[in-house]
Formats: sequence, C-alpha cells, structure tokens
Amino acid sequence: MSEEKRRAPRKRADGPLPAYDSIAGEAIGQVGNLSRTGLMLISRRQPSSEGIYQLRLELRQPDGSRRPIDVGVQEQWHEPAEAPDQYWAGFRIIAIDDADGAALDAWLQPVNMA
Repeated sequence: MSEEKRRAPRKRADGPLPAYDSIAGEAIGQVGNLSRTGLMLISRRQPSSEGIYQLRLELRQPDGSRRPIDVGVQEQWHEPAEAPDQYWAGFRIIAIDDADGAALDAWLQPVNMA
C-alpha cells in the first residue's frame, strides 16, 4: 500500500472538468485531480517548465450547475502521456482569491470527511 506524499488530499474530477487558459481564452486540457494546493492536468500541449498560467476551472456543484473559479498556477512537472500529443502535468496553485478558494474548499469537502 502506498503512502500519500502530497501536502493536501486530492479529489478526482467527477466527470469532465475542462481547464481554460484565461489569457488565451481557450481550453487547454482536462483536470485529472485537484486539491487546495495543486492540480494534475491532461493537456494537448506541453507546458513550459516552471511556467506560470492563469486557469479557469468550472467546478460541478451538487445541483449540477457549474461554478467557475480562477487560479494562478505554476508548472511543477510534466511528461508525455501514452496517447500521442498529450501530456500529464502537475501544477501548484500560487494564487486564488477568497471567494474562489471557498468554492474550491466546498467542492473538495468530501475528501476531508472521515
């Protein structure tokens, strides 16, 4: 059994969770998992090593609606996926405002329940 090494528990996306590059205004990939401090992204483009990005995520709410949040992230690692022209990438969240942080905390809540 492997031991969790991350600082914050991560929650898998419960269905498609696209990530949008807020600067370019385009979808750049799908979130694989998300925590209060970071996320893993499956992307069609290779991120820049240690690059900083402004992303918009649309978190599914219990009523089925989507709540957009904006996060500033910095690339921590990336590697090619098995599918051609796809990459796995890990990002650290470096900026999130209070309202978006509260929305993310609410979305993550089942992870923290024992």
